[in-house]
Amino acid sequence: MHGELVKIIGLMSGTSLDGLDIVYVVFVKNDARNFEIIHSETIKYSVEWESKLREGVHKNSKELAALDIEYAQLLSEEVSKFVVKYRISEVDFIASHGHTILHKPNDGYTLQIGNGEVISKNTGKKVICDFRTQDVQFGGQGAPLVPIGDALLFSQYDACLNLGGFANVSYEKDGVRIAFDISPANIVLNHYVQKDGFDYDDKGTMASKGSVHKELLKGLNELAFYKQGPPKSLGLEWVQDQVFPLIDSYGLSVSNVLRTFVEHVAIQISNSLKERKEVLVSGGGVFNLFLMERVSFLSSTKVIIPGQEIVNYKEALIFAFLGLLRSENQINCLRSVTGAKQDHSSGQIYMP
Repeated sequence: MHGELVKIIGLMSGTSLDGLDIVYVVFVKNDARNFEIIHSETIKYSVEWESKLREGVHKNSKELAALDIEYAQLLSEEVSKFVVKYRISEVDFIASHGHTILHKPNDGYTLQIGNGEVISKNTGKKVICDFRTQDVQFGGQGAPLVPIGDALLFSQYDACLNLGGFANVSYEKDGVRIAFDISPANIVLNHYVQKDGFDYDDKGTMASKGSVHKELLKGLNELAFYKQGPPKSLGLEWVQDQVFPLIDSYGLSVSNVLRTFVEHVAIQISNSLKERKEVLVSGGGVFNLFLMERVSFLSSTKVIIPGQEIVNYKEALIFAFLGLLRSENQINCLRSVTGAKQDHSSGQIYMP
């Protein structure tokens, strides 16, 4: 790698609660596509932490303030362990997404816990975090934020699809970046498979053994969200209000729920990929082979699955990149994606 190097630790915690993703990545300054993930790891949450993060949506403001600090302590500890484990000697800053507890941009707020000031104090490192709040203040959805990374780091692909707690996509249209949440994905699949004592549906095996319930599938596909045009984004609250009650009203077996919901996600993805020649797919949903099979069957778009580091750590990588852009006061939020009144450079910076 030639040129000035910037060394960043990126942190990402997704709504599917499969763990904290940590990357140590080196970028060549002013040459975005020249980067290397040096170390990467996913730290699985304890049962206690998984419960705290899942139930955060129900906490009051005082409890959330305490959780914000407590989660920052956890992030600090995990970063410190990561640095020692991999003998990392140089870190220019930490870029932390935090964990989304509340996301209601249409009501003017979004909350990602993991207090940056606490992380900075505990680690002795510069911290850049809270990437979404400013966008919401500018009238945007505060999401998705990954598309600026898609545009600058992975521009060789016609579209980028992420399959995490939610499925989201980004692509160029008429010279601007378009991106939006497509549908819930692992956040729903994991919820139901956990009723049978599993963390997730390995390779989509349980779903593949179920049957599609046509009435439920029709009801899911007719939810009002799918009639909206971008920009649009989803949160856990919407799933709890709209999706779980609808699914539960049919009293289906877990395998039939999974099979029906996989079909729903595949249909919505296929609808969103029309006119796209090829799509780069990343996120934990890539390992749900049955879901990938259904996406490929329903869509005419060529599916490209990259190496495991990009599949598993693309979001953590891109939040490190968002931190790099913010540190240079360069645009890292696109109004064409979020619906904000302007492009802007978002993120709070804390010094030790």
